Amino acid sequence: MALALGTENKRQVILVVVLFLVVAGAGGYELYNYFSGPSTPSTPLPAAQQPVAQPTGSAPAGGEAQKLSNANIDPTLHFEKLAQSEDVVYTGNGRNIFSAESAPPSIPEPVKGPRNTAAAANAPPPVPEAPKPPAIDLKYFGYSQDDQKNLKAFFTRGDDIFMARTGDIVDHRYKVVAIHPLSVQITDLAYNNTQTLTLTQF
Repeated sequence: MALALGTENKRQVILVVVLFLVVAGAGGYELYNYFSGPSTPSTPLPAAQQPVAQPTGSAPAGGEAQKLSNANIDPTLHFEKLAQSEDVVYTGNGRNIFSAESAPPSIPEPVKGPRNTAAAANAPPPVPEAPKPPAIDLKYFGYSQDDQKNLKAFFTRGDDIFMARTGDIVDHRYKVVAIHPLSVQITDLAYNNTQTLTLTQF
C-alpha cells in the first residue's frame, strides 16, 4: 500500500509554497536593511567641542577657556604696540595714579590721645592671621583684539597654553575677571581670591 504524501491536493501545496516565498522575501528584506546600514562611522566631535565635565560646587557660570597648541605662537613681545597704550596723555582734573610725578594729596595726621597702658595690658592676645591663598600659577604673555575692541588673553600653565575672554574659566579653576593690555585680573575659584597678573614674556 503506497503512503499518501499530501501532494494529491495541489491547491494546498501551491498555497504553502506561496506563503513560504512571501515569508522568505520579507525576512530577506529585513536582513538586507539591517546589514546594509551606513558604513561610514559617525565623525567624533573635535576636542574643542566635546563636553567638559564641570567642577562640583557652586562655581559661577562661565565658558571654558580654549586650550591651544604652542606650535604657531609668536613669543616676541611687540613693544611698538605697547607704546601706543603708554603714549595716552592723562587729561583729568584729579591726581594721575599712573604717574610718579603726581604727588598724593596731603592728609593731616590725627591727634593721638594719651596711651592707656592698663587697657593695653588687659587686651586679649592678637588673633593669628589666616593663611594667605597660594599665588595663581598662570602666566599672562599676550593678548589679541578683534574688530569690536574685545580682548582675548593668552596664558600658560606648565606646558599648556590657553586663550580666554572675560568671564571664561581657565583649567577648570581660574576665572578671567578683566583683561587689560598690560595686566589681567584672575579669580582663584578654589579660594575665592582675586589676583592681578602682569604681562610677561613667553
